[in-house]
Amino acid sequence: MKFGAMVATKIDDWRLLQVVEELGYDHGWVPDSQMIWSDCYATLALAAANTSRIRLGTGVAVAGTRTAPVTAHSIASIQRLAPGRVFFGIGTGHTAMRTMGFDPVRAREFREYLRVVRGLLRGEEVDYTYQGKTRPIRFLHRELGFVDVDREIPIWVAANGPLALAAAGAFGDGRISAGIETPDHLRASLDTTRAGARKAGRREGEPFHTAALTFSCVLRPGETLRDDRVIDACGSMALASLHFWWELLQERGDDGFVPDVARDDWEQYKKFVDDLGIPRERLHLRLHEGHCTYLVPEERRFVTPAVIGTSGGLVGTPDEIVEMLKIQERAGLAEVTLLPPMAHARELFREFAQHIMPRM
Repeated sequence: MKFGAMVATKIDDWRLLQVVEELGYDHGWVPDSQMIWSDCYATLALAAANTSRIRLGTGVAVAGTRTAPVTAHSIASIQRLAPGRVFFGIGTGHTAMRTMGFDPVRAREFREYLRVVRGLLRGEEVDYTYQGKTRPIRFLHRELGFVDVDREIPIWVAANGPLALAAAGAFGDGRISAGIETPDHLRASLDTTRAGARKAGRREGEPFHTAALTFSCVLRPGETLRDDRVIDACGSMALASLHFWWELLQERGDDGFVPDVARDDWEQYKKFVDDLGIPRERLHLRLHEGHCTYLVPEERRFVTPAVIGTSGGLVGTPDEIVEMLKIQERAGLAEVTLLPPMAHARELFREFAQHIMPRM
């Protein structure tokens, strides 16, 4: 199994990617979320110029905030700095779009975006539609080395729904899931991805990477999920689950998807949001505060064992986490990527590298 380290994209803390390289992580992921973090490609450029082994890429780029040609040229520029060790993660923009109060990119638009990026990153000429006009485009001046598309840049697609999974199979070289899935869910997702690949005419047996974006806390002797250190380690990602559930409720009109074990916490969280008294058109400015970065003090009470347990994380003793990973590996998962809260990132990356990675 491979291990990835995803960082909160803070441009003057790019040395964290040197740290995770030294700790032995395989991949360094830099997220693209313009309203809460620094620019991912500027951060990647600094990391690429100052590392030598670790593979680097977007974790994940967002289809809704940059046009496909701009995105393709950005990651192909990073490849000039770290030839042969760049990957490209791409998604519809749950965080990047929600923090502006908008919905993620729709499945049909996302599929077309992937088609254009895939073609450009393979040095091809592709038809591209912009403002209602369609024109052929390709990278010019390739021989002068402004971008590097001569070496492969694998495309890993963030996908959980059936249409995105099918698009990942059609145009991607891998798939990223949000959180650790049950083995049955993981296998079903991969089946949908393979069906999408077959429908697109792709050959059976092509290499296909599988990664899960999650979080981890290695419990020390005597610790429980109610201890302050554990809440600090898990809080920003556990609360991101509640943020997502709230957005999903607005979209679907019901919350039957919430696990029963977390129902009481969820009802209290909904009341908390209602009691904020913020107009709907401004609520996104408060709802996503701290998102995947830090734990807002007023929301700490919602980081309960039930919420931690339903957020798809790797939390337990070293033996328990190793067993979780072995189960995932048997179901088809090839990589676990960790996103810890910013203030505790070095400590949590180090503990996982020390207690878990050598046993896998």
